[in-house]
Amino acid sequence: MVRVRFAPSPTGRLHVGNARIALVNWLFARKLGGHFLFRLDDTDTERSTAEFAAGIEADLRWLGLGWDSFARESDRMDRYAGAIEALKASGRLYPAWETAEELELRRKLQIASHKPPVYDRAALRLDDAAKAKLTAERGQPHWRFRLDGRRIAWADLVKGETVVDTASLSDPVLVRADGRPLYTLTSVVDDIDFAISHVIRGEDHVTNTGVQIELFEALGGAVPGFGHLSLLVDATGAGLSKRLGSLSLGGLREEGVEAIAVSALLARLGTADPVMPVAALDDLVTGFDLARFGKAPARFDPAELRALSAHCLQIMPFDAVRERLPEGTGEAFWIAVRGNIATLADAADWWRILHRAPEVGPIEDPAGVLAAAPDLLPEGPLDGASWGIWTKAIGAATGAKGKALFLPLRLALTGRDHGPEMRLLLPLIGRDEITTRMGKIDRG
Repeated sequence: MVRVRFAPSPTGRLHVGNARIALVNWLFARKLGGHFLFRLDDTDTERSTAEFAAGIEADLRWLGLGWDSFARESDRMDRYAGAIEALKASGRLYPAWETAEELELRRKLQIASHKPPVYDRAALRLDDAAKAKLTAERGQPHWRFRLDGRRIAWADLVKGETVVDTASLSDPVLVRADGRPLYTLTSVVDDIDFAISHVIRGEDHVTNTGVQIELFEALGGAVPGFGHLSLLVDATGAGLSKRLGSLSLGGLREEGVEAIAVSALLARLGTADPVMPVAALDDLVTGFDLARFGKAPARFDPAELRALSAHCLQIMPFDAVRERLPEGTGEAFWIAVRGNIATLADAADWWRILHRAPEVGPIEDPAGVLAAAPDLLPEGPLDGASWGIWTKAIGAATGAKGKALFLPLRLALTGRDHGPEMRLLLPLIGRDEITTRMGKIDRG
């Protein structure tokens, strides 16, 4: 079975870059009838918080990305300890005591000598006496994974044939001096134990993938397929990294952006497929194909997202928004207003306008439309034809037409010079309220 995972660290809230990775994994699993694992990589105890974990869960639920199973790394420390001992026993994990300052000085000397700034494996040359001395002086070591130093190649699901030469890399630290395992190790152990078949993530992980493939092999695990999506840039081509705070999912939600619009945009960014408004996630599953994603950076434009959000609202059926509309609203109201709103907050504004007379100042009405209107309101129940009948009668009585006929009436009834079609609003306002509002108008 296809098994994928989304594995954020709960050290902050999700932003659009994270959401894109989560969405693509979810769509990949759903398209292929696979399994979607939500895993919290929370071994960074200094920065991980329960609040951030809850926020990430809320963000995923807001997007509609339900998961088939859940795991938390902090619950699996015994499993990582076993993997660490296995790597030590096989000679792939070795102790080192260098401080960050010492390593930085070595890097500077290597660069000055025109050598690659790669860890020199000095710790591998220590004998038992030297190790004992360093332990006494500096305490417990950190542990590095000894790379094979070879070309690691794989057929990337997005980038195509990809190669990382681990001979050009430093042996990565997998275990801190305090015994805490780091991401590079825990992620691989988890992927093995949860039988992850495909790892889909950002292209900033390409080098790390070369290291992790060696680690999969060293632990005797099946190497999954890998796909690395291009990173998001802004409309000018600049990176988003310094602006992600303003593009958090929480911020977009507070702004009134529709979750389905976020998904509709992110599912197409980086492909040649046009971005289209959709009403449900299932509409995105049908046409999803990971092979459609290109290698070039994907441009994310917040203005495009906001426009798309409005378009998604305009095609949503009433049942999709019923629970988020003001109490008492019906389908007729939704059909009347959805074509003229950018967010659901705008719909709430129109609900207030229809049920509470707005403040209206003097209205220019040289033709006397407002004076003639009350007596010409059609008899009987108001329906979709009433507006046309009413304005035709007023026009015949006053000679007004076009803007001179329609604008005074719209202003008198809604306090706005634009908005939903009046033929739809008139029945919703109701005869008594129309008469009351017309009687309060200052005709200038």
